[in-house]
Amino acid sequence: MYTSGRKAAAAGSFHNFHMHGTWERFQICSKWVGAMAHDEPTKASGPNKLVVRNIGLLLSGDLRSPILDADTVVVLDGRIAAVGKEKDVDTAAATTTIDAKGTALAPGLIDSHVHPVAGDWTPRQNQLGWIDSCLHGGVTTMVSAGEVHTPGRPKDVVGLKAMAVFAQRAFTAFRPGGVRVYAGAPVIEHGMVEDDFKELAAAGVTILGEIGLGSVKDGKTARQMVSWARKYGIQSTIHTGGPSIPGSSLIDKDMVLETDADVIGHINGGHTALPDDQIVALCERSTRALEIVHNGNERAALLTLRTAKDLKKLGRVILGTDSPAGSGVQPLGILRMISLLSSVGDIPAEVAVCFATGNTAKIRNLDCGLVAPGRAANFVMMDRAQHSAGKDLLESIQLGDLPGIGMVIIDGAISTQRSRNTPPATTVPEVVKH
Repeated sequence: MYTSGRKAAAAGSFHNFHMHGTWERFQICSKWVGAMAHDEPTKASGPNKLVVRNIGLLLSGDLRSPILDADTVVVLDGRIAAVGKEKDVDTAAATTTIDAKGTALAPGLIDSHVHPVAGDWTPRQNQLGWIDSCLHGGVTTMVSAGEVHTPGRPKDVVGLKAMAVFAQRAFTAFRPGGVRVYAGAPVIEHGMVEDDFKELAAAGVTILGEIGLGSVKDGKTARQMVSWARKYGIQSTIHTGGPSIPGSSLIDKDMVLETDADVIGHINGGHTALPDDQIVALCERSTRALEIVHNGNERAALLTLRTAKDLKKLGRVILGTDSPAGSGVQPLGILRMISLLSSVGDIPAEVAVCFATGNTAKIRNLDCGLVAPGRAANFVMMDRAQHSAGKDLLESIQLGDLPGIGMVIIDGAISTQRSRNTPPATTVPEVVKH
């Protein structure tokens, strides 16, 4: 978590940023990055055992069984060791014990579509701390769809590969508030050959940026590059709908189908959606993930959801925000999508939570997203917001309200307690031993 002194120092430096020359600006940036680099949660030395007990509702993140009959979770060294009734699991010798006070525990939320640039700053909105703010919306993991807002983004093959490797390395080492950002997603450009994808994979790059944001805008070329990427274990996402930034263009159903990327990125538009018949065709004729985003067309989002439901393919639905973007940063964007799809899309709240957890983890090949032994211990603890018309958490979400977050845990460590962004939860967990 951020220390107030470091955060204040960073804010003060950037407040006076325009007052300095180039060298002084560089020094200010260096000091700011150095301060922020120490803002990861402190990890205790030696074995760490976390016990969360008295859980009133345990959401698994798994569509097959979204609610578990359990009230206790045990974590060893950042990974889930046991899930069950308190009397049946080993809770002895805990280094940290949390009394959930009857509130709900769910997997930490995953944002499948973000556009990071440099640490916890985005030039798109000139905003500091956007990732940390999303942590207070229950997001513990983010997946980059390309660092496309980087000023002067290189578009030559050497430059785009270098930028991808840099971003992958930087966000592996830097985790604002503990949030894990899977970054280093190069935008494909004409001139790339198979060896470029082999080289990227060997360097640790595992994802491509949105296809269509670069110079490759025809299905035949894109499909070849997607095939090369897939051969070396790199997952692909394609831009869908009208242009979102200068240089992008319309990507219609025909190119999406021909390209056959692993994820149909923002199928509800980012922001401009395709016509209804094209969205339905993508749901029916493709087997790939259907990514619905906050910064898209809400009507198209509901159409996608209902079509996937009719096809009995809800396992393909994943959620993202597509932020930072022209419409800003939405710290509660994933929660808002869960509430929208549940309340207006007529989906049980516990199922909607799976879209932002287990579904995304499965499609993105992540080790989080499920409350199950062996998984990363990323949790969001929630309750109905104070004075919600819903009698409990699930009913409040299905009525369209946002839940109140009482605690977020990443890798078995408390990253934040009561959220500064959600409405206040009726009840919040309590740390009873630390």
